[in-house]
Amino acid sequence: MSKNVVESWQIDPNAGPDNLEAKQPFIDNGLDIYDPGRYYDPEFMAAEWDRVWTRSWLIAAIESDLPEPGDYSVFRIGRESILVVRQQNGSVKAMYNVCAHRGNQMVQNDRGSVMQFTCAFHSWQYGLDGRCTRISDKETFNPELVRQEPVLKPVHCETLAGLVFINLDDNPPPLMDRFGLPEGYLENYELDKMHCVRHVISEWHANWKTGVDAFYETYHLHAVHPETQDVMDDMGVQLDLYPHGGSRMLVPIGVKTKRQAEQDALNPSLQYMMAEAGMDVESFEGSARDVRPAIAQAKRERAKRLGLGYERFTQGQLTDSWATGVFPNTQIGLHPEGAFLMRFMPHPIDPEKFYYDTMTLVRPVDDPDYSVPGWMGLPEGTDTSGETRPDTEYVPSGEAPNLGLVLDQDSELLPVVQRGIRSKGFDGAIWGEQEQRLRHFHKELNRYLDGKK
Repeated sequence: MSKNVVESWQIDPNAGPDNLEAKQPFIDNGLDIYDPGRYYDPEFMAAEWDRVWTRSWLIAAIESDLPEPGDYSVFRIGRESILVVRQQNGSVKAMYNVCAHRGNQMVQNDRGSVMQFTCAFHSWQYGLDGRCTRISDKETFNPELVRQEPVLKPVHCETLAGLVFINLDDNPPPLMDRFGLPEGYLENYELDKMHCVRHVISEWHANWKTGVDAFYETYHLHAVHPETQDVMDDMGVQLDLYPHGGSRMLVPIGVKTKRQAEQDALNPSLQYMMAEAGMDVESFEGSARDVRPAIAQAKRERAKRLGLGYERFTQGQLTDSWATGVFPNTQIGLHPEGAFLMRFMPHPIDPEKFYYDTMTLVRPVDDPDYSVPGWMGLPEGTDTSGETRPDTEYVPSGEAPNLGLVLDQDSELLPVVQRGIRSKGFDGAIWGEQEQRLRHFHKELNRYLDGKK
C-alpha cells in the first residue's frame, strides 16, 4: 500500500497543526520481519528486563487513587514491587517496597493509607518519605551500622495528566524527554478528574508483546469481532506515529464500517449508542450516516447543561475512540466521559504469559444519562460516583476476564496466536500499513535493546 493511501486515512483533513486531531507526518519504519523468538525466548525476555523495563518510564498509578497524605498504591513489575505514596506536602513519591533491614516486603496489599510503614518482620518503621523512624532494639546494633539511618530506597517518579510514572533507572532522562505525545494531549481529557471504578488484572497465556500487537490495530476486527462492524469504521482509522514509540489510532465510532455495502439503514447497535448519548431514538429522522454527528451534538448539548466544558473537544473526540499508546506497554482508550487504561505487564519468569491490567476510569457526573461507552464492559450496577475505590479483581489464567464481549474474545484468541508463533512454520510477522503502529512499537523496542536509550 502506498504512502498516499496511508495519508488518506484521516478523520478531519482540515485539522490544522495545532489541532490535536491533526494527521501526523508519515514515518517510514522499514519492512523488517523480526525473528519470532522475541515472543518466547527466555534470553530475549531477560534482555527486555535489563534494557527496557528497568529504563523506561512506566505508568505505575493514577493520582485519584492517592487523594490524601499517606495514601499508597503498590505497582508490581517483573520481580520488583514499588510503593507509590502521597506525601504530606501533596507530592507523590515512589520507593522500593522492601525493608532496608532484611529485605522483607513492607506492604502486601494493593493499596491503603498509613502515616508510617511498619515492617512485619522486625517492626522497623519508615515515614511516608521513606526515612527510617524506628529501629527495634536499636541499642543492640553496632553504631557503625546504623549511624546513617536506613531508608526505603527511592525510585524516580514524575506525574503527568493525573498519571504517576516511575523509572527504575538510576539516572533516567526527564519524563517529557521520552513521553512522545504532543503537549496537552492527555491533559485535554482531564484524567485527573476521573476515578477508577473497576480494576481487573487477568493472566493470559501469551507474551506481553502479543497483547500489544493485537490491541494496536483494527485490522482483525472484521474477523474476530464482527459485531463491531455495525458501529465502527475499521477501514477509516487514522493512524499516527509519534517520537519515542508513542502512537495512536483514531477509530470512528457511531458509523458503519466501509466493508458494509449498505450504509443508510439504522441498526440496533447504532440506536443503542444514540440512547447512550441521551438521544431520543424514536424521534430521530436521519439515516445511519447521520448518527455520528448527531451523537456529537447531543453530547455537546448535555455537556453544556452540566457545565463540563466540551468546547475544547473536536467532534471526533466526542464520538471516536482515541486509542493512544504510551511506550512500552500502555494503551489508553480516551473519551470525554472516561478512559480505559490498559497495561500489558510481563510475567516475572514466563515469557509466554502476561498480565492484562485494566482500569476503567470515569469522570463522576450526577446525571443518569451520563456514562462511559458501553464497549468498556462495565457490569450493570457498577458504582461510578468515585466515592469508593473498588478492590482489584484478579482473574486466573484460562478464565474470561468478564470485560465485555470484545475483550473476552481477545482473551480467547491470544493464546492461540501465541501457540502459532511458536511453530517452525512461522518465520515472523508480515505487517501491512494497517499495522504500522506495531512496526513503530517494535522499532522503538529494538532501540532500547540495542542500548540506544
